Order: sequence, then structure tokens, then C-alpha cells
Amino acid sequence: MNYTLHQLQVFLKISQTKSITKAAEELHLTQPAVSIQLKNFQDQFDIPLTEVVGRRLFITDFGKEIAAAAEIILDGAHNINHKTLSYKGQLSGRLKISVVSTGKYVIPYFLANFLKQHTNIELLLDVTNKSKVIESLENNEVDFSLVSVLPQHLQIEKVELMQNKLFLVGNQEQKFKYKIYDKNIFEELPLIYREQGSGTRYVMEKFIERNRIPVKKKMELTTNEAVKQAVIAGLGYSIMPLIGIKNELNNGDLQIISVKGFPIKSIWNLIWLKGKKFSPVADSFLNYLKKEKNKIIHEKFQWFEEY
Repeated sequence: MNYTLHQLQVFLKISQTKSITKAAEELHLTQPAVSIQLKNFQDQFDIPLTEVVGRRLFITDFGKEIAAAAEIILDGAHNINHKTLSYKGQLSGRLKISVVSTGKYVIPYFLANFLKQHTNIELLLDVTNKSKVIESLENNEVDFSLVSVLPQHLQIEKVELMQNKLFLVGNQEQKFKYKIYDKNIFEELPLIYREQGSGTRYVMEKFIERNRIPVKKKMELTTNEAVKQAVIAGLGYSIMPLIGIKNELNNGDLQIISVKGFPIKSIWNLIWLKGKKFSPVADSFLNYLKKEKNKIIHEKFQWFEEY
């Protein structure tokens, strides 16, 4: 057999995404290039690795075993590269972080200079909803997770990064004449929610329940970006994290509606499993974060304090 590491990487990604199109997107390759690599890899086996049923791609049982073996081989190849660089005195390895969707507006600023200082570090950043972030942490698949709602069922340690603020927002079609409104304003405003499992939705619902706020649920969408676009289009109002709407506020696409008791506040925390044994890369990042976080917040998030 003459399969290459590249073919193993392509097949592993196909097995994970169950899609040639998605695999191509995540690998930054064209779809034909991925298809060719899959064919060349398949040609080395007498047993099918995949099958197509009703236009859907499935991985065969044999293919799943090959994918598992491919992952081990690729991890070994990465380790060889990292050990070589470490032997030369260079910090090298993988840094794996899972981030709730709104956290994508936060975490890059805390990573940028660290990655510039250590160019041989490979970052694996998974941006998803709160439920999947906690699942990846619980399964010890990541070094750290960024959340604004702490999991209650896990023993964790944490570093507090910065405050998270949620406001009631709408587009600019309706003008609100009062400087600050009572919670009864929610009786008039149809609300757009995030999906179940979202940290934003969890904080929002807890606040609504605790303050007995009368709400009209209009619709449910799966990303903050989708909610933002729906609000801009005039489909309703929403309670959204300030961190994700800076540009829209500056452009005049959205407005904050002042309501008593707002903003809703929580804390962005970088968390990890208690007792976790860090790799040199993870340990170095944690030390960097503790040392530099206040400087980063001051330089990059000064605007945040104006609201």
C-alpha cells in the first residue's frame, strides 16, 4: 500500500463530516480534489470504505476502522513534528479550545499575540453551542473551554476573563421615546430566541423567569448571526450579547432599548477539568493568559465599558 498522510487526512475528515463538500470546506480544498484523494485511497483496498445511499454518503464498518487507524497515524505524525521542534527548544504542539458561539468575538484577542510568539503551535478552535462545548470538555477532548455559564455537574477550574452584557435590541424602524422602559414593554415586542442548548438563551430565560417578565416568543434560530440578521430585517427583537453587535450599533443597523434591570451580566470564563494534566503548550497559554489578560481587556475592549 502506498497511501499518503494527505490521503489519510482527507479520508478522516470525510468520515467525520459524512460529506465530501463539508470535508473540502474544512480542509480548504476543492471538492474535485477531495473526491480524487478519496478514489486514490479507496483503490488501495478491496473492501469499500464508503457507500452512497439516496445521495447520502455513509462510512462502512470497515471504513470506520480505517478512519480510527488514520487518526492514530496522523496524531503520531504530529507528535513527531512537535517533538522535533521541542528538541530544538521551540514551543510546539496543539492547543485545543472549544468556544460557545458568542465567544468567537472574545477568544481571538486572547490568542493572537500568544500564537504570534509561538509560530509552531497548531490551534484547534471549535465554535459551537454551550451543550456541545461542555460535552467536549467532559470527554477531555479539549484543553480549555470558553463559556459564560459555568457547568454545574463538572469539577472545573477557571480563569475569569471579562464581563458579558446582554441588552434588548431592535432595528431602527421604531423609535422609542422614553429613556428607560419598564419590563412590561416585553408584552408589545415579539422576541427572537436562540436554540435550546445556547448559553445566551439560558441566561436570557433565567432572567425572564426570575423577573417574571411577560414575553411573546416569535421564533427560534440556531446562531447569534441568524438572530442578528432577523432583528435587522425587522422580524422581531432579541436579547443579545453586546460583544457580538458592536459593528451593527456603530452602523446604525441596531439600537439598544433601555429597560430597567438591563443589561443582564455574566462572566466569560476559560475553564478546564479539575486535575487536568496540561501539555507544555496548554500550560504556557494559561500562564500567558493570567499575565496578559488585563492588558488585553484594556487595549481591545475599552469600548465595552461605554455601555
